[in-house]
Amino acid sequence: MKRVEIYTDGACSGNPGPGGWGAILRYNGLEKELSGGEGQTTNNRMELTGAIMALEALKQSCEIDLYTDSRYLCDAFLKGWVDSWLKRGWKKAGGEKVLNIDLWQRLLKAMEGHDVRFHWVKGHAENPFNNRCDALAVSERDKYR
Repeated sequence: MKRVEIYTDGACSGNPGPGGWGAILRYNGLEKELSGGEGQTTNNRMELTGAIMALEALKQSCEIDLYTDSRYLCDAFLKGWVDSWLKRGWKKAGGEKVLNIDLWQRLLKAMEGHDVRFHWVKGHAENPFNNRCDALAVSERDKYR
């Protein structure tokens, strides 16, 4: 299996408000940047969309290290939230419906066939790839302001 690094980020002005997402895929010395946005969205939706779009861009099964500054995205997998949500029919421990079910389902589908490991990175810090993703997301967000 090919080993791919993916960096993702989302940005939103207001929550909800105009938003953007950015992603960088790195493989064997090559890099591909992806980005997009929406006029009315939330930051969490943009964080999820960045990861989805990056994964959906892959043409074959890969080992993936996915880096994000989104605790929402990272903790959902590292702390087992997604597994619990699935067992409860997309409900949280308190019984309320999980937000962004459409994107969580799409993300799970995009992960099929891949070995994905999630890594949290501090946002707006020293990681040049996370910073570039942030710049892509902000640029896309600004198109809708």
